[in-house]
Amino acid sequence: MTESASPRTSTPRITVLRVQPGDPPFRLVEIDGEVVSAATSMTDVLTTAMAAGIHIHDLDDPGVVRWVGGGKFTWRLH
Repeated sequence: MTESASPRTSTPRITVLRVQPGDPPFRLVEIDGEVVSAATSMTDVLTTAMAAGIHIHDLDDPGVVRWVGGGKFTWRLH
């Protein structure tokens, strides 16, 4: 099989990690494997991405953002 026939695997530049305890609870945001901020909302994720020069058009695109331990609406511990 040639490379062009193999499925393309893409690692997203942004990873949003599990909710951490705190007041308020937060999620760490990694860009290119480096922790760059703590987010308490989707807006914080978008702001962090913009500051790094990354434009997010779809928070549900797994090629752009990887959500660990819950999706974009998970901001509280369960």
